[in-house]
Amino acid sequence: MNSVEGKVAIVTGAGSGIGEATAKLLARAGAAVVVTDVDKPKADDVARAIEAEGGESLAIHHDVTREDHWDEVIYHTQADFDRLDILVNNAGVSGAGMGTLEDQTLETWHAVMRVNLDAVFLGCQKAVIAMKEAGGGSIINISSVMGIVGGAGAAYNASKGGVRLLTKSVAVYCGNNGYNIRVNSIHPGYIWTPMVRSIVNVMPAEENMTEDGLRAMLTERHPIGRLGEAIDIARGVLFLASDDSSFMTGSELVIDGGYTAV
Repeated sequence: MNSVEGKVAIVTGAGSGIGEATAKLLARAGAAVVVTDVDKPKADDVARAIEAEGGESLAIHHDVTREDHWDEVIYHTQADFDRLDILVNNAGVSGAGMGTLEDQTLETWHAVMRVNLDAVFLGCQKAVIAMKEAGGGSIINISSVMGIVGGAGAAYNASKGGVRLLTKSVAVYCGNNGYNIRVNSIHPGYIWTPMVRSIVNVMPAEENMTEDGLRAMLTERHPIGRLGEAIDIARGVLFLASDDSSFMTGSELVIDGGYTAV
């Protein structure tokens, strides 16, 4: 079940959090994994951990907002592993600390869009070109529950909502052109990762919020009674990457502990 034996995957933002858990799980399930991150030392650490367990991996410095970096990642993936079967567009930034709707600047709006949406477009475009040559593949775009409901700020909500519909558009395009490329999105609830923990650093000083307080506050919003862990999302990625999800494309997999049910 959920085997990706012999497949080749790229995971962006794989130096920590959901990306790290995903890269390691795909490797354990048999895939060769290209670990990309803007923080190259962290990518190196993840690649070494994969290789220590007997897996195949390659670490690449990757600013996902740069088209030339995408071209380099695709080139090295094909040069080292001959093909590309799986792309996980995971790299992202939080909208925390960007200001309210009234005082947010166009510059900060664009900063969120460049990473959370523009980069996903670039990844999809480059992966489709590579995958159609290899006979098909699976693209998994990490969106958010905030791509379905509001509440995280205009830029973040818009960027993640954009990922949701971009996913559907690319899925339809690939299907209509007979490319045998499936494209789906995953919508996590709050996952206790470094990015979520960092929210406490931009909260108003008068709220005197601690990490423990933030975790308790967010946990209350999830009927399941806990926050998610990175592995919860990685398991969803593995399912969508494998042939077990062969009848899924243009779909959204919500893994949110019930956040959007209330």
